[in-house]
Amino acid sequence: MIKGSCCCEVVEFELLAEPSMMGTCHCSRCRKVGASTIAFVKREDLKWIQGKEHVALYQPTPPYKYGRCFCKICGTSLGEILSEEDSFPIAANALDTEFGLKNQFHEFVSEKPSWYEICDSAKQSEGHPTSS
Repeated sequence: MIKGSCCCEVVEFELLAEPSMMGTCHCSRCRKVGASTIAFVKREDLKWIQGKEHVALYQPTPPYKYGRCFCKICGTSLGEILSEEDSFPIAANALDTEFGLKNQFHEFVSEKPSWYEICDSAKQSEGHPTSS
């Protein structure tokens, strides 16, 4: 079991299974909300302990479509933790328990700032990774 929380710990959850994959997004939106490294989880594996009512959803304007969640009290980025999809990304920074998964990809490297250096050998994509 993997425990997760926000900085002020008013929001707490558990993952009943390890995320299916983890990657880093370098797009300006992910960087702005502080959720560049994301872990993909299955909705059925997410168990709320407390504080779901303290999670706010920022809904972007088109052409962007993915809402971003955060703690209303401390502002911790939580990725898409309120998603109704079967699988969705949450911010890896909200996971408190160690797990064995390593970064598997970098997306939107075309938007990466010059001050950030990628220091692993994970696959890099200019946009969303392709499945080829």
